[in-house]
Amino acid sequence: MIKVLILAYDFPPYVSVGGLRPFSWYKYFREFGIDPVVITRQWSNSYGNHLDYIAPGSSSSEITEESTFGKIIRSPYHPNLSNRILLNHGEQKWRLVRKANSAFLEVTQFYLPVGPKIELYHAANRYLRSHKVDLILATGDPFVLFHYASKLSRTYKTPWLADYRDPWSHHKENTRSFFVKLWLKSLEKRIVSQAISSSTVSNFVQQKINEIIPKLSVEIIPNGYDPEAVKGVHLISPQNKVLRFAFVGTIYDWHPLELFLEQIYLFKKDNEITLEVNFYGTNKTTWITDFIRRKYPSMVGTVNTFSKMPNQELLKTLASHHVMILFNYYSYLGTKIFDYLAIKRQIILCFEQDPEAEMLRKRHFSIKETANENTQLQADVLRKTNGGIVVKDVSHLQVVLTSLRAEFLQTGNIACDSRDIDQFSRRIQAERLASQIKSIVSQSKR
Repeated sequence: MIKVLILAYDFPPYVSVGGLRPFSWYKYFREFGIDPVVITRQWSNSYGNHLDYIAPGSSSSEITEESTFGKIIRSPYHPNLSNRILLNHGEQKWRLVRKANSAFLEVTQFYLPVGPKIELYHAANRYLRSHKVDLILATGDPFVLFHYASKLSRTYKTPWLADYRDPWSHHKENTRSFFVKLWLKSLEKRIVSQAISSSTVSNFVQQKINEIIPKLSVEIIPNGYDPEAVKGVHLISPQNKVLRFAFVGTIYDWHPLELFLEQIYLFKKDNEITLEVNFYGTNKTTWITDFIRRKYPSMVGTVNTFSKMPNQELLKTLASHHVMILFNYYSYLGTKIFDYLAIKRQIILCFEQDPEAEMLRKRHFSIKETANENTQLQADVLRKTNGGIVVKDVSHLQVVLTSLRAEFLQTGNIACDSRDIDQFSRRIQAERLASQIKSIVSQSKR
């Protein structure tokens, strides 16, 4: 069996869509002849929100877990100065000190053994001193894991593969400064050009990688849904008294959240129906609550927010809703669309061509798009699978809401007739990555 060392920062029990990708490798690799050893950090999940990302680990020593799937080594995690200040004093205190400390570590971690993520490197290094592996697989971000994988590759003469969940130096947050942009592009080229191959989630990210490293082979391994986690979930029947909408995950600045909430308010004001709009595990919990109380007080109790929860529990909760809300990611497919499809609930995608949403996109979208790129990936998936409704603009949303109301009042439910969703199973994607790994290892041994 081929042995693979996986460097994955986000990993369960941390509640993160980014952690589900490497978890699926751990869960399914052995079925396809790959023995996984995962190096990750300890997650305490003591806050139930974004602070879990910087909270201390549960032990000052490594924790090793073994199961029928493989091995997990969880390194200690010690928050840096910036994070300790944030945890102890809140987000409003010592902002300049926190920013300076974080910026210093973001740069120096690529040159010196510093920063809170260095423990993953130490754990991997200790393991490799006494165990041989056939390949090192690092998934980013954080992209410093690519640096660690490259360094370990040179030390132990082992090929490594770079898995991108998002672009690195092309991300707008990383390119606001001309000099930072140059530095990151140089860093990405120097580090990733040493990888034997790469994988990523979409053609869009593949193009961005090859703009930096044209000769690097990049395999497309999309995200998906966990077939084990959704077993029986779609059989859960939502109650028929309240029409329930759900959104899960991160809300970005280019998402037309205010526009959507305004349309829900206008619809509810003009139509007699009991409905709920529930947001799960978002980064905008406080903002949503304050916005509704300030601007639409009559919607208090209609629009609700909830903390993060484990994926299995989340899927069951989502299945108790009738309609899933999806904001347009344009050149990205994102991850939540796959779970939405898997639980077989009607999806509404907002928006395809709304003028206000387009303004937000131009102002805030995180990656610079080019004219030849497909910027309606989610819409394409929904149309191919019959998994939902692509909403053009706010006037179309009112038509859709009216139609959903009529169906709900008549039947007590909202039908979903999606098809061909098995192709998005994470088990299938793990098999594809396993095939890529076998080819790499076979060629490297010749």
